[in-house]
Amino acid sequence: MRKTFRLEDLDCAVCAAKMERAIKEIEGVHDASVSYAAQKMILDAEDEKFNEIVKKVVKVCKKVEPDCVILV
Repeated sequence: MRKTFRLEDLDCAVCAAKMERAIKEIEGVHDASVSYAAQKMILDAEDEKFNEIVKKVVKVCKKVEPDCVILV
């Protein structure tokens, strides 16, 4: 499944790159793209575990950028 999420309060491009790298390491993620300029994230992950993977993505993103909110 591939889904686009809006991001709020993503402060810098470096944080976006760190989030993207961390998301790609999560088991079940096929690909991920985090754009600071567009304030969005595109996530491509296994259909069966998508909701579980999104929860992990949110947790990883909070570690990198605590103020960033992923609008699901």
